[in-house]
Amino acid sequence: MTEKLRKKLITALKIIVSAALIYFIFTKISLEDIVSTLKKSNPLYLVLGVLLVVFSKVMAAFRLNLYFHEIGVKITQISNLRLYLLGMFYNLFLPGGIGGDAYKGYVIQKEYKSGTKKVVSVLLLDRLSGMLLIFIYACFSALLVKSSFFQDFIWLIVFAIPLSIVTFWFLHKRFFSYTLPIFWKSVSYSALVQLSQLICILCILKSFSINLATFEYLFVFLVSSIISVVPLTIGGIGSREVTFLYGAEWLGLDANTSISISFVFFLMTALISLFGIIYHFKKPKLEVIS
Repeated sequence: MTEKLRKKLITALKIIVSAALIYFIFTKISLEDIVSTLKKSNPLYLVLGVLLVVFSKVMAAFRLNLYFHEIGVKITQISNLRLYLLGMFYNLFLPGGIGGDAYKGYVIQKEYKSGTKKVVSVLLLDRLSGMLLIFIYACFSALLVKSSFFQDFIWLIVFAIPLSIVTFWFLHKRFFSYTLPIFWKSVSYSALVQLSQLICILCILKSFSINLATFEYLFVFLVSSIISVVPLTIGGIGSREVTFLYGAEWLGLDANTSISISFVFFLMTALISLFGIIYHFKKPKLEVIS
């Protein structure tokens, strides 16, 4: 099997899985109720939510540039932002082509010859840094969720927070020591990334006039963010919604509201990612800090 054929088969499989999950979701919820919820939403809070997602993406780009600088790729923040936006566009709208992370890695290695291993490593560490903070915020949310299930594991959840940080630090020190100087800076950026997205979810809840079970919705969102990273669907489409669906059932939340939250957040991310098409036709020039 050729590489080109393999990529086409993987893309086709992802599309099928996404479509199947979306179909499954709409057999479990009321589309009319979701549309009704969206129509009643407050647009001012949704605009604020979009701005928060933009802020989170900028912070994520800054975090990635920290790692680039540690391997000798001293590109400007503006150049990196353009490359990051193009990567977002590729991840969501061109799943059959080169992925966003793969494209960034290809461009950086081609331009600066930093070594494929190091480039791949910093891209991976950048993703893991984000996942670390999602996990930490999920633990904090779990402690505030009104569920007997979490109360039974409260000390385990509390212990998991420092353990995850120490484990991630050890990973840097043991295998990627050249990135250790920026460990806390990258974690700080990740904290801002995920915090701004959590506030975005609060804005979506506020736009729907929902003031109850806030931490439950935040917890489900964080879990869905972890699940959506698994490369089984196109841009996490379907997997995030299924997580919201079952999370709502588990925590006693309204399923239609949960799916509406997931849908609105996806639209916000897609809207921002769409602007990356500008750099698809006019590839960004990577400028070095003078």
